[in-house]
Amino acid sequence: MRILLIEDDAEAAAFAAKGLREAGHVVDHALDGESGHNMAAAGGYDAYVVDRMLPKMDGLALLSRRRDEGDQTPALFLSALGEVDDRVSGLQAGGDDYLVKPYAFQELLARVEALGRRSAAPAAPVTTRYKVGDLELDLLTRTVRRAATKIDLQPREFRLLEYLIRHAGQVVTRTMLLENVWEYHFDPQTNVIDVHISRLRSKIDKDFDKPLLKTVRGAGYTLSDSD
Repeated sequence: MRILLIEDDAEAAAFAAKGLREAGHVVDHALDGESGHNMAAAGGYDAYVVDRMLPKMDGLALLSRRRDEGDQTPALFLSALGEVDDRVSGLQAGGDDYLVKPYAFQELLARVEALGRRSAAPAAPVTTRYKVGDLELDLLTRTVRRAATKIDLQPREFRLLEYLIRHAGQVVTRTMLLENVWEYHFDPQTNVIDVHISRLRSKIDKDFDKPLLKTVRGAGYTLSDSD
């Protein structure tokens, strides 16, 4: 399953994401409700795990908005608020399940996998090949080509490109890259992102007419074929 975890507690998120990945799932993480909503709106997830109390947009408002926009992706609320009224409000906002903190990870895993099994929607086909313009990334063969030219990437560069191409056309922030490519839940105060972006850009753009990897000043980066 591809799971979107929306949790502002970095330590708790790291623990949950690590366990879910070890169980074979793909996990993206957002630290606040606004980023979580934007990532959910991009689609492609099999389940959401949503903390109720989030900065910028709380979990109830986030999921209620997604439901209003027609998103029926199964969702599990996580919350320290465990009274009956709290659980009812979570379900009324569109949640499919509600787990009270603190919780045992095995219960979280079981509940998330149960959501995936009982989802009425047919399973989305697994995407293993991504394209932006004439740039193509194949997850099965771990290869990258642009205009039929094979491009050799280091493992971290491949992971960086994979994340960017999965979110093609969107602005990807530095925080999103730190969390989902490096699995840092803090700012290491280094130029690690700049170095890897520069290396990746030199490999996928330098010898080609049209640049695809663009810097959005003050916001982050985007991989796009549009001008």
